[in-house]
Amino acid sequence: MDKPALLRRLFQFGCAYSGQILSYQKMIGQLTDAGNTTTLAHYLELLQGAGMLAGLSKHARGQIRQRGSSPKFQVMNTALMSAQDPRPLTEVRQDGDGWGRLVESCVGAHLLNSSFGTGVNVTYWRERNQEVDFVLQHGKTTVSIEVKSGARRESLSGMDAFARMFKPKRQLLVGGQGIPLEEFLSKPVIHWI
Repeated sequence: MDKPALLRRLFQFGCAYSGQILSYQKMIGQLTDAGNTTTLAHYLELLQGAGMLAGLSKHARGQIRQRGSSPKFQVMNTALMSAQDPRPLTEVRQDGDGWGRLVESCVGAHLLNSSFGTGVNVTYWRERNQEVDFVLQHGKTTVSIEVKSGARRESLSGMDAFARMFKPKRQLLVGGQGIPLEEFLSKPVIHWI
């Protein structure tokens, strides 16, 4: 590894932005001495191999489109994310966006950690302003997952657009009016396929 300081900064940056999609170009602009996109992609692979931080690929038809996508940062343990936030839990819960990212990161960490050795690939999907938080792929079976941290009823236009495009076997809503978060986290990823 040529730049250990860059690896550390990428890790801190990724934890702070867990649950968000950032292009490699934006990362280069934010990280000093970032080098090139190949270096950042390689360092993200190292962090994932260490069980710390992943860069989820975009779900797409064709391997080239998927590998060339902007990564969605995903901590593999939410303690890595919350340790860098000095606010108490009560304050984080009142921050709608911050709480939503923490809950989504919790679901993503569970999906990634329980997918090892199962053949399940965890990705995300986004097209213009339509998004699906997580997509599970196991062979020819596709499952889309949307995470909601609040109780209010919200539109699921991203799920609808994804369903028209990819015809998933299942569409899951976690939290809100869907599967309770505790129930979802109590079952391994393969259960939801």
